[in-house]
Amino acid sequence: MPALMALRKRAQGEKPLAGAKIVGCTHITAQTAVLMETLGALGAQCRWAACNIYSTLNEVAAALAESGFSVFAWKGESEDDFWWCIDRCVNVEGWQPNMILDDGGDLTHWIYKKYPNMFKKIKGIVEESVTGVHRLYQLSKAGKLCVPAMNVNDSVTKQKFDNLYCCRESILDGLKRTTDMMFGGKQVVVCGYGEVGKGCCAALKAMGSIVYVTEIDPICALQACMDGFRLVKLNEVIRQVDIVITCTGNKNVVTREHLDRMKNSCIVCNMGHSNTEIDVASLRTPELTWERVRSQVDHIIWPDGKRIVLLAEGRLLNLSCSTVPTFVLSITATTQALALIELYNAPEGRYKQDVYLLPKKMDEYVANLHLPTFDAHLTELTDEQAKYLGLNKNGPFKPNYYRWSPIQGLIRAGINFPWPSLEGRGGSELRASLRFCTGLYPYPTKRLKLEAGLLP
Repeated sequence: MPALMALRKRAQGEKPLAGAKIVGCTHITAQTAVLMETLGALGAQCRWAACNIYSTLNEVAAALAESGFSVFAWKGESEDDFWWCIDRCVNVEGWQPNMILDDGGDLTHWIYKKYPNMFKKIKGIVEESVTGVHRLYQLSKAGKLCVPAMNVNDSVTKQKFDNLYCCRESILDGLKRTTDMMFGGKQVVVCGYGEVGKGCCAALKAMGSIVYVTEIDPICALQACMDGFRLVKLNEVIRQVDIVITCTGNKNVVTREHLDRMKNSCIVCNMGHSNTEIDVASLRTPELTWERVRSQVDHIIWPDGKRIVLLAEGRLLNLSCSTVPTFVLSITATTQALALIELYNAPEGRYKQDVYLLPKKMDEYVANLHLPTFDAHLTELTDEQAKYLGLNKNGPFKPNYYRWSPIQGLIRAGINFPWPSLEGRGGSELRASLRFCTGLYPYPTKRLKLEAGLLP
């Protein structure tokens, strides 16, 4: 995890998180352990629970506990265990969190529900997943968001590297480990063509599968068509496909009606964060038989003998049934750490009780930290070229409405950034806004911001 280790080395002398009490709810893996150790090296105290009942690595949780971290998680928790662990993580005498790091919104939801007074001392929330981000925007829209929140999921590095490239590799690993199947010639329907869906489709197509896509967004739908995939409604292909993969972040994408119509031995799995995409609850009825054939693999058998293969009970496939590349998680973890540092150290008044995105310059900083891994060498603009393009030689190199990221749509949807609106501004005003967003405030992360090119 090169960037995270570089961040630890550069910042541990300053202790930018000194006094921070971070309560976290994420996947507990070896990579999360490195993140927690980094946060500790930067001065924070941490207590942790798992955001997924199947993704915890017990040996990692045990090692963290032996190292002095308070961790409440084990692989294979029940639903009651899951909420008990979150409650134990939060409800402790003599210790109250002042920062939240969440993946899915369950921890934030629990504190709102059970301990709302805690938000009087909490400085901010950092959220990683699309599910949790949706929840935050709903709270903000309803005027119920009590503290500033940072949307890490829609940062460029998270979208492009964790969601796209990570899922492009881990979808095949998860399916292979659980089913030992061959992909050539198999008919697959992928529900959703966002970054996760794009990664899944590219991997399966490369292995010789026939891939169909379902999508509600006409722009993503057109992208799927231009990438060579047939756009369909799920009802049109549900009887013929061999594999159904959901990655929408929505609920009831695959309903009991769809499950009833599937062919024998159809494989059903989810690559979205939440377990709501597949209506698993509808399968727990007396007329259907559940048969556990191996870890995370269930056969659901109909009265006529038809069976479907359900993976991880509809939960996140790659982290429940396999692993994900450490390099990609380094990108996400570094972004999370920077977001925590930013919110914790921000002067009063910089952030209101709303949802924000990280400055693009911070995205570029995270990407830059990973380039040495590839022995990559960036081309530098000359003064003349920078002047011609109207750019600072040190970045940011793209405007915030640039279309390779989801940011433009977020701007037009009224989502907040930690700087004034850039719409319709000239070059000098744009630079002034960027100076505002990157901050000329004297707090402990000034040296980090200088290294990232965030300060003059």
